[in-house]
Amino acid sequence: MNSSVRILGIETSCDETGIAVYDSLDGLLAQQLYSQTDMHARYGGVVPELSSRDQIRKTLPMIDATLAETKLSISDITAIAYTKGPGLAGALHVGAMVGCGLAYALGVPAIGVHHLEAHLMAVMLEELQPPMPFLGLLVSGGHTSLIRVDKLGSYHLLGETLDDAAGEAFDKTARLLGLPYPGGRLLSELAESGDINRFDLPRPMLNRPGLDFSFSGLKTAVALLVDRVTLDDQTRSDIAAAVEAAIVDVLVRKTQRAIKQTELRQVVVAGGVAANQVLRQQMQAMVSEEGGQLYVPRPAYCTDNGAMVAYLGCQRLLAGDKSSLDASILPRWPL
Repeated sequence: MNSSVRILGIETSCDETGIAVYDSLDGLLAQQLYSQTDMHARYGGVVPELSSRDQIRKTLPMIDATLAETKLSISDITAIAYTKGPGLAGALHVGAMVGCGLAYALGVPAIGVHHLEAHLMAVMLEELQPPMPFLGLLVSGGHTSLIRVDKLGSYHLLGETLDDAAGEAFDKTARLLGLPYPGGRLLSELAESGDINRFDLPRPMLNRPGLDFSFSGLKTAVALLVDRVTLDDQTRSDIAAAVEAAIVDVLVRKTQRAIKQTELRQVVVAGGVAANQVLRQQMQAMVSEEGGQLYVPRPAYCTDNGAMVAYLGCQRLLAGDKSSLDASILPRWPL
């Protein structure tokens, strides 16, 4: 395809609704994002049924608003990309039904994309893009993986978490400290005023060979620590600092090990936890020490968003891929 193609991207894998329009020549034209954080906060976590119901209400109006921002009509769209999985089944169904329904009505292709692949490719929305192959650290609330990315659609899993993901460890330890949902970001804010040296927390699996992760032991250690100390404000901050230091240390040192094993020095960090500033700083220092180059999307592209879905859908379309219009989803879908 030599002419420009315009992709409408729909992201509904969990508790956020993301819509974007991406042009193969002009890049990202517009995007909208709606977060359900306030709605789920009263329950202390995401309630799947509430998430999907809210996305039913929000998706079509957000598509209209995004198109209005671009001054395009729906008939100007070349294809629809939607998140096919992994994610919450109900939420995925909303995006799949809307995406395939629109594609059928317009007579255009529908492209069901992989949520984790979209996160890995979100860095391509930036002006500075990594050459392939590169080493990817995908780190979020549900996933922590080290991946060799050879080219679009060609991935080799080097290591993954055996239990809790890094983002999950942030959220669960934040809950132990009495922080409201979502706790990971609040824990990082609390850590800024903490003494990083007061408590020494474990770095699970760091002294074992291999590139797999485990964070459940860290959560247990924090639970035991909380039971034996008085949780005044300073102690909370000190524990938060220790938790953040432990998680970041594991992520950085495992990535460093992967660099040495693969000899890949182009490193991408993606996913929601990639927005963590301490992780960014320490990863930058380590990658520079290894003679490499670090690529991290801006924070808005680290969390779930429609722009990464639209971009990946565009690349898939240009490569000749398209899905059927059966609106199928894959809540569990290995990369």
